[in-house]
Amino acid sequence: MRSTESTQRGEANGGAGAGRRPGTSLAHRVPDLGALELLLAVARLGSLGGAARELGITQPAASSRIRSMERQLGVALVDRSPRGSRLTDAGALVTDWARRVVEAAEAFDAGAQALRDRRDSRLRVAASMTIAEYLLPGWLIALRARRPDTAVSLLAGNSAVVAERLLGGEADLGFVEGVSVPSGLDSVVIGHDRLLVVTAPAHPWARRRRPLSAEELATTPLILREKGSGTRQVLDAALGGLARPLIELSSTTAVKASAVSGAGPAVLSELAVGEELSLRRLVPVPVEGVTLERDLRAVWPTGHRPAGPARELLSLTRT
Repeated sequence: MRSTESTQRGEANGGAGAGRRPGTSLAHRVPDLGALELLLAVARLGSLGGAARELGITQPAASSRIRSMERQLGVALVDRSPRGSRLTDAGALVTDWARRVVEAAEAFDAGAQALRDRRDSRLRVAASMTIAEYLLPGWLIALRARRPDTAVSLLAGNSAVVAERLLGGEADLGFVEGVSVPSGLDSVVIGHDRLLVVTAPAHPWARRRRPLSAEELATTPLILREKGSGTRQVLDAALGGLARPLIELSSTTAVKASAVSGAGPAVLSELAVGEELSLRRLVPVPVEGVTLERDLRAVWPTGHRPAGPARELLSLTRT
């Protein structure tokens, strides 16, 4: 009774798995799509040579593929003669099945393309402040030239926020500038940056003749980015966590404006202060005994390598 019920259930499910030999897979028993497309072309054109030309392969390769398919199925499919190629009765039946398989494969391909088109229609980027303000605009302009139909949204925040957005599925690609890669993310180095101690020209440090020591830097209140930012991570690591905030601000622009106003010395990316240094609105202060260099990284969730426009943007960061 159980055997009969099992058979009935299999028939009700469309015979899924019916006739499948144990220990073998469909891939070993069913011809591949290329062979099925070739058989359909032979049926339509009545010529193995014509089918080969249509598919862009040589006639010997086409003959070999037909023979391989016949061995795989255990039946003759095509009768060859000087007048052309004609399907056998078995070949005509297999051709009907092949047509349905190829049509299903075409529907599968169209669906996959629709998924790619939907993915490629937008790009969500999360970037830490320095990269978002001073590097990403150029990269996004170059991406726009290549992909004018891709809508790009940019979220700027500190490195911790970038990690949260990526891990929460709210961004496709991120950029950070801290000393380490946030947990759960893979990364690649895309560049390097250096932090500078800067101050307004009227500040006593602007007239120093000798470099600051690490101890002086650690014991002086500074205008700093907030905890969680890449800039703050690098400074804290360099000073053993002893950096003293005079003011904590959440953007590079705010830190820079405060330093220009004379509120106090600040630590900023070299990328961010080029104009201010050239106009002498800020003055660099040499430091010794402290490493203030850092890697700039592209990041993404572990195991999910960037694809589509995210991959293209990643390639642009290296040009």
